Amino acid sequence: MKRFTDFLGKNLWVMMLLLSVSLVSVSCDDDDDDSGEEEPMPEESMTITDVAVGNADFSILVAALQKVGLADDLADEKASYTVFAPTNAAFADLLSELGASGLDDISNEVLTSVLLYHVVSGSKKASMIETGYYSSLSAGPKDGYGLSLYIDMEMAKINNRAKITATDIETDNGIIHVIDKVILPMSITDHAIANPAFSSLVAGVSKADLAGALDDDMSMFTVFAPTNDAFDMFFSELGVSLDDLSKETLSSVILYHALGDVVPAAMVESGYFPTLSTAYDRAISVKVDTDGGVMLNSDSEVIATDVVATNGIIHAINKVIMPPTVVDIAIDNSSFSILVEAVVKADLAGVLSGEGAFTVFAPTNDAFEALFEALNISGIDALTKEDLIPILLAHVVDGNVASTSLSNGDVPTLNTDKKLMVNIDNGVTIDGSINVVLADIQGKNGIVHVIDKVIVP
Repeated sequence: MKRFTDFLGKNLWVMMLLLSVSLVSVSCDDDDDDSGEEEPMPEESMTITDVAVGNADFSILVAALQKVGLADDLADEKASYTVFAPTNAAFADLLSELGASGLDDISNEVLTSVLLYHVVSGSKKASMIETGYYSSLSAGPKDGYGLSLYIDMEMAKINNRAKITATDIETDNGIIHVIDKVILPMSITDHAIANPAFSSLVAGVSKADLAGALDDDMSMFTVFAPTNDAFDMFFSELGVSLDDLSKETLSSVILYHALGDVVPAAMVESGYFPTLSTAYDRAISVKVDTDGGVMLNSDSEVIATDVVATNGIIHAINKVIMPPTVVDIAIDNSSFSILVEAVVKADLAGVLSGEGAFTVFAPTNDAFEALFEALNISGIDALTKEDLIPILLAHVVDGNVASTSLSNGDVPTLNTDKKLMVNIDNGVTIDGSINVVLADIQGKNGIVHVIDKVIVP
């Protein structure tokens, strides 16, 4: 018995240690059981870049993206893009077209612009894309405005060049549509050619030999582009066809739709602006009115805006506009309605619509109202044709005299009994108290200066 007690005493600590180890082992096993299933492996990333890398037919596209440092941008899972992805065959065609042996023959600047031209912000499935213009991520000539793509969903073509061959490849950060040609940023002329709604404009530009001018990437333009319907209406009103118009006439008309600067819709303001059409070595003016939309010469409406090209911007309009005479300038501005009434009553509209050149000092309606009040009459109806003719002719000077050509002194008018006393020391004044409040509205047969009082012979 003592021997058993001794044995127990000596070995009790060993038994307790073994029991503790067993309990700890069981406890650990229980903890493992409580943790549930094994943690899932993280999902594989499938961004636009990942999908392109995984498709052998996009290997040149991937190489191009990597060359210019855009691969990481299209791998951004927080972004959302629609990419029109050219195949290897598409890139091979481009390199052949450019006479290049590989991507290294294309500068990074050009390649970046071309690649970004294939990317549109936001995720757009094919069912969400309608025929029309879309802004790419390729920078246009005006800050904040991306170069435009023209997508024709009926033909499944982009810029009338690339065919959409596969759609709706979904990724974690957007959609890929496959195309069979690399699309290239387009000039104003290219955009007009790509859109069948501008085929009449293209025909006119071609006949006027202006395609090269509007294709010039060294110059910047804003073009108000009449649609085919606008040209049909124009030809119908004149009773002519395109073939009946001379190159010179077409050139003057088409250039009248172009400004020598890039003016997005958000920057268009009311007023008179110089066009590329000229008379007497001066730019003919177009009147823009932004009250309730954008109207040109009170007749043609802007119906689509901001087609961004490499060398400018296009706004579509619903009527062809013609370079105006000095009479047209007055007719197109409601502030001259009394002047127009007087000119018509005096039977001078035909004369002042003729060859010219004429310089017209045009009184506003307020100027006429002040005259009526001074004469204590109700309006033009109180004046005869004989009364009006000498008054109106006193407002007309022979020749196209811009404000910068005026000098101090007397200027003869078409009223042989009246000379204007002109002073340019502090602005332009006439006869001491009549102010030129707006100068140099250029027409095709003369120039108009707006004045704040009626000139009385």
